[in-house]
Amino acid sequence: SFSTLQSYLQALAQTPRRLASRAPSVSSSYEELSRVKARSGSDMQRTLRWFDLVGLGIGGMVGAGVFVTTGRASRLYAGPAIVVSYAIAGLCALLSAFCYTEFAVHIPVAGGAFSYLRITFGEFAAFLTGANLITEYVMSNAAVSRGLTSYMGAAMGISTTKWRFILPLLPNGFNEIDLVAPAIVLILTLIICYSTRESSVVNMILTTLHILFIAFVILMGLWKGDWNNFTHPGNPQHPSGFFPYGASGVFNGAAMVYLSYIGYDAVSTMAEEVRDPVKDIPIGVSGSVIIVTILYCLMAASMSMLLPYDMIDVEAPFSAAFSGRSEWVARVIGVGASFGILTSLLVAMLGQARYMCVIGRSNVVPAWFARVHPKTSTPVNASAFLGIFTAAIALFTDLNILLNLVSIGTLFVFYMVSNAVIYRRYVMVGTTKPWPTLSFLCLFSLTSTIFTLVWHFTPPGKPKPFLLGACVVIAISILQVFHCMVPQARKPAFWGVPFMPWLPSISIFLNVFLLGSLDGPSYVRFGFFSALAVLVYVLYSVHASFDAEIEGSLGQKNVEIVEESKQSGEEEDPSQKV
Repeated sequence: SFSTLQSYLQALAQTPRRLASRAPSVSSSYEELSRVKARSGSDMQRTLRWFDLVGLGIGGMVGAGVFVTTGRASRLYAGPAIVVSYAIAGLCALLSAFCYTEFAVHIPVAGGAFSYLRITFGEFAAFLTGANLITEYVMSNAAVSRGLTSYMGAAMGISTTKWRFILPLLPNGFNEIDLVAPAIVLILTLIICYSTRESSVVNMILTTLHILFIAFVILMGLWKGDWNNFTHPGNPQHPSGFFPYGASGVFNGAAMVYLSYIGYDAVSTMAEEVRDPVKDIPIGVSGSVIIVTILYCLMAASMSMLLPYDMIDVEAPFSAAFSGRSEWVARVIGVGASFGILTSLLVAMLGQARYMCVIGRSNVVPAWFARVHPKTSTPVNASAFLGIFTAAIALFTDLNILLNLVSIGTLFVFYMVSNAVIYRRYVMVGTTKPWPTLSFLCLFSLTSTIFTLVWHFTPPGKPKPFLLGACVVIAISILQVFHCMVPQARKPAFWGVPFMPWLPSISIFLNVFLLGSLDGPSYVRFGFFSALAVLVYVLYSVHASFDAEIEGSLGQKNVEIVEESKQSGEEEDPSQKV
């Protein structure tokens, strides 16, 4: 399709037929673990254990959440109830983590959500999700690296204005140039290109130091803090109480701090490098989410005790909370936050490179990204490309713009994975009909959406509680009918989400609800990047995938696929369309 201009024009003329062929095409677990994996050349070495995954999870999450988003979410949305916001976001992340774990144990490859959706909903759904994942990781890493410069300045007693400068020719939000953030991103890129095992060791050292600083911050907050700050603002004219902005503010805050749970998703991409996926992945993913949620709530409480919510610094909340009281404590917190943000950057950059590597294996982006270096056993091409791209964005983009975009991308991906785990449990292609399960997923998502719209846009009054209660009753009824009438088509061989389909359904509801808590511009940016991803798929990816199928890279006779599926314990035919 891409050999000559004439060939490409002919391929574009056949786009509808190729879309009908490739967009809904479903891969199989066997194919993902064999031929698709082999396209990287060398294998990634299985060197990680459960404690490595827990360390990577803690390191990946803590720095991004507490030290970048807490101040903004508390001051603008939740107030002292930021503690509750973290608990809600943590519950949502834990339920989504269960869904990720079931897939990661069954298909221990580096593709994460991309691979899970490719074997469930087909190539197009996987590509759209993969594109949002890459966008999410690049934006979050750029945001966190800029947050790191704020804490480095606090640690050294230097204002960030000393190393950031304004370019008046650029629009607001993109005109503050930060030279330190991209330099840090590029140094970490070199580390992750060198070795995964050594990256894990570096993460363990930094995470251990970081946990010590977290304990220090919690204890200092309890010692120096004032319980009255939980209910009294600094300015009496501002809303008071533990919930100054009501329940909507709590959920708006939860949506913003959800950025902090991206780290566990990165842990699932390390599945291809885990020695014992069945044992290590459930402990590593779920354990890290639980530990981090507890730490977040304690640190948010500590910060709320130190200062009234309307006096919290949105850029470096913990360091600023101690400024004027204990300058040496502010310096120590700046150092500790810097360690935490470094670990979150390291883990997230490991994850984004593995996502891009597996997307390259599927031929929807150039196969160059899929190459694994024979000496380092790491996806060097993907790591280097995304590292440079992240550094370029961190150079000039404002933190607030990045955070809103990242939150919506994270929630969308977690929503898709929660749907996928239900679909895969209840549908076996060629054996069961997909329509009952698809109908349930659509109806449940629609009911969740209506509940969210009523919550946010219906004015207070008697009709609102009635409408919300009706939505809850309808959602539970739909769920119970589906649970009683549609039997599960397959049982997980090793590890599965408990209380199916209740827990994944709750995850779907929470993700939809948190998506409704985000502002309008976030949806505009999300729609723009999703439309851009669709355009790339139509103009390039579907044709590259079609070429690979014709050449035998993806396609295979049905008889061979059935035989291989039986060898892997599956009876599905991947050539069928969802």
